[in-house]
Amino acid sequence: MGILIKPIVTEKMTAQGEKLNRYGFIVDRKANKLEIKAAVERMYNVTVSDVNTVNYHGKRKSRYTKAGILRGRANHYKKAYVSLAGEDKIDFYSNI
Repeated sequence: MGILIKPIVTEKMTAQGEKLNRYGFIVDRKANKLEIKAAVERMYNVTVSDVNTVNYHGKRKSRYTKAGILRGRANHYKKAYVSLAGEDKIDFYSNI
């Protein structure tokens, strides 16, 4: 598996991409900022100026069903917020 798992495509991140030239990705939990920067530059042919990362701890979840209570946990994951330099843009919708 690569360093970049999937882009974050939400209203908030789309607005930040348009205004602040910042994009979000779900990344491998073991990846550091330099690896993330290199992966984004290689995949999208852009120049990255800044990378911020956030580690999320998986929440405990439970549901009540006819069979009883089902308990589990959501996965841990890591987000990376990538700021691009200059007039570079990433278009996630170009292949649709």
